[in-house]
Amino acid sequence: MNLSLKESLTHLGNQTQYAFEYDKSLLETFDNQHSQRDYFVKFNCPEFTSLCPITGQPDFATIYISYIPDKKMVESKSLKLYLFSFRNHGGFHEDCVNTILNDLVELLQPRYLEVWGKFMPRGGISIDPYANYGIPNTKYAQMAEYRLTHHDLTLEKIDNR
Repeated sequence: MNLSLKESLTHLGNQTQYAFEYDKSLLETFDNQHSQRDYFVKFNCPEFTSLCPITGQPDFATIYISYIPDKKMVESKSLKLYLFSFRNHGGFHEDCVNTILNDLVELLQPRYLEVWGKFMPRGGISIDPYANYGIPNTKYAQMAEYRLTHHDLTLEKIDNR
C-alpha cells in the first residue's frame, strides 16, 4: 500500500475504536483503480443494529449495500465502523436505510447505489426498506428507476427470507 493511501485510511491496520453514536465521519474512501468500467461492489452486514426511536428496543437487520463506483470507493473497515455507529441511534428502519444511502451518495458520488435493510420481525412484522440512487439524467438514473419498480417481486417465504 502506498504511503499516502495508508495515511488517508485511519482505521485500516489500526486498533479498532468503536463509536457508540451515529457518526458519518467514520467513513473513508480510496481511489477507484478501475473507473473506466462499470462494476458492482456489494457489502452485506448481517449484524446491523439500531434502536427504535420510541421504545428504545433494539432492531436487528442485514443491510445490503450495492454500488457502481465512479472515482471513489468506500473502505470496508470504515464502513463497518460507520454501520456499527447506528447501534445506539434511535431511527425507524426506513430512516436508517435512507440515511445510509444519503451518506454514501454524498461521500462517494457513485454512478449507482442501493441500500436494502432486511429487519428481523418485531411485534410479528418485519420491515424491509429499500432505497437507491442513480446519477440524474444518465443511464444510472434509468437503472435506479427500473430496479426500484422491479424490486423484490418475489414473495417471501420462511426459506427465502
